[in-house]
Amino acid sequence: MRDHVAFTLADTLEDNATRFASQPAYLMQDQSITHRQLLERAKRIASASEKAGLRRQDRVGILSMNSLPYGEVVAACQWSGLILSTVNFRLAGPEISHILLDSGPRILFFEAQYAELIEGIREQTTSIEQYICLDGAVSWATPYEEFIATGDPEGSSYRAREEDIAALIYTGGTTGKPKGCILGQREMRLGAQTMSIETRSGPEDRILLVMPLFHIGALAMGMGIHFRGGTVVLHRQFEPAALLQAVNDDGVTILHLAPTLVQLVLDQPNINAIDFSKLHTIVYSAAAMPLPLLQRGMELLGPIFINLYGQTEVFSSGLLREQHRPNGSEREKRWLTSVGQPFPGTRIRIEDDHGNPCPPEVAGEIVVQSTAMARGYWNNHKASIETFRDGWCYTGDVGLFDQDGMLYLVDRKKDVIISGGENIYSREVEDAILSHNAISECAVIGMPDEKWGESVCAVVVMGAGEQLSETEVIAHCQAMIASYKKPRSVIFADSIPKLPTGKIDKVSLRKQYHP
Repeated sequence: MRDHVAFTLADTLEDNATRFASQPAYLMQDQSITHRQLLERAKRIASASEKAGLRRQDRVGILSMNSLPYGEVVAACQWSGLILSTVNFRLAGPEISHILLDSGPRILFFEAQYAELIEGIREQTTSIEQYICLDGAVSWATPYEEFIATGDPEGSSYRAREEDIAALIYTGGTTGKPKGCILGQREMRLGAQTMSIETRSGPEDRILLVMPLFHIGALAMGMGIHFRGGTVVLHRQFEPAALLQAVNDDGVTILHLAPTLVQLVLDQPNINAIDFSKLHTIVYSAAAMPLPLLQRGMELLGPIFINLYGQTEVFSSGLLREQHRPNGSEREKRWLTSVGQPFPGTRIRIEDDHGNPCPPEVAGEIVVQSTAMARGYWNNHKASIETFRDGWCYTGDVGLFDQDGMLYLVDRKKDVIISGGENIYSREVEDAILSHNAISECAVIGMPDEKWGESVCAVVVMGAGEQLSETEVIAHCQAMIASYKKPRSVIFADSIPKLPTGKIDKVSLRKQYHP
């Protein structure tokens, strides 16, 4: 029997440095770094980290917007077997503190714009032995280039192994606290291969990433392009005019956008003046595309759309270019409201509440088995055994298959609100609102929103004799959690409907407020 051949993300970096040495790995504004330079910088960072006392599988935190140094730190962890722990810069101080306390990084790379926030929680985050400022100067931190200069070109004495943990990517949950998904070298490399296959990318491709790299979506798409030696074009944030300029001027061939962002791009007044001749793929994710928007996009750009569905925990399915048929039969038009079919190396089944398989057109929980699946949650055994059982990931999403094997999202069992491509967990928002002493009860639901897909709506019951305005409720919530999670609207009610079990009846709430 032939021995198993082990491959890691380090192999991808080394292969690219040899095969596509002068090809840009990252482009950002007027800066670039080739695949050979990326490996060289990664090895120096790994060596510098070892000299700072880090051992294999120690955690390295990063709090930053998209930047070339971000890509270098990611590569250093991928090559060396250190564990990358990303931090969502959009979170509030208490949320960031929780992630740093939970992941326990020994080094934290950060941008100077977050120095004040970090300084406020430094006494709590005792695991961090060294702070590295990626830009600017902070008195209590080591400058990034000064840190790299301490490293040796041959890298650390340790290199990534297939069984190593590669990253902790924190995702929200119904408990209200972010959970660290444990993603291994093996699984992340297979996930990158899946993304490469789905986008059909090669060394001449350039993907524009406007989503933040702390998200698994942007990170995985970038890894997918690097899997075959392509280039990642980074933007700090989504700006539709800048995106179109990059497509026109920077040779972008692939875009990765939420459906709401696609609409904002198509609404740009200069859309018809842009040269789209090199663009061959638009990946949209987080939700199905509204049919009128998809038809409009395909009329302008052609059959270049693909839809990918998954979570931080597991990559699941995709609707291919060829399956986007807005002018097809009624059966084919229905496909456009689906999230496609399972990826190669992936099994999906639909289970009822008793664990029995559901027949086609019957909804149940989406349960996934994949070669690119998280190993569990960091420091959270209870959540791990609830989500990962018998080799399957219980997604908490409710869906169904049709007779063609297309998967449809019906509802979200975990009450996730998807607004502008961001997952917002209702329980987390409810906890923040209920921390106000004047509020007796609260339930959070998603409301249809033309721009963002969904917006957060809070249904609030005040305590006896208490009174707050909508503005005051929203301001209180924003002080507790990230601004993008705050309610956009507040409904004051005398009571909130309950199920016989005493739980809030959100189905009734949704029917009542957006029938």
